[in-house]
Amino acid sequence: MAILTEIRDPRVSDVTVTYVEVSPDMRQAKVHVSVMGDDAKGKLCLHGLQSSAGFLQSKISQRIDTRYTPQLKFELDMGVKNSIAMTKLLNEVLEDRPEQPGNDPDSDESTTQPDD
Repeated sequence: MAILTEIRDPRVSDVTVTYVEVSPDMRQAKVHVSVMGDDAKGKLCLHGLQSSAGFLQSKISQRIDTRYTPQLKFELDMGVKNSIAMTKLLNEVLEDRPEQPGNDPDSDESTTQPDD
C-alpha cells in the first residue's frame, strides 16, 4: 500500500500490510500489518495508524470508485514473528541434538550389507 509512505506520523515506520479483510458490504476493512521491532514498537505503530485512519481513508477514496470507502481498522499480524520464533526454536533443538550414528552419508556405518 504505497499510501503508507504518505503518512508523516513518526510512529508509523517499518510497516508491511500482510493482508486486508473487507466486509461484504464494503463498509469496513480490517488491515493486518506486520511491524519490524519489539511489541512496544508494534503497539506504538498501531496507534499511529489508527490516528491516520481518516487520512488513509480519504486517500483510498481518491483511488477507488465505490459508493462507500471502507472504515479502516488496523490489527497486528503476528504470523511473521511467530514463524521466525518457531524457526529459531527448531534451529536450537537441532543444535542441541547429539549427532546420531548413521545420519552421515559419508560414514561407513550408514551402509550395511547383507550377511551371506
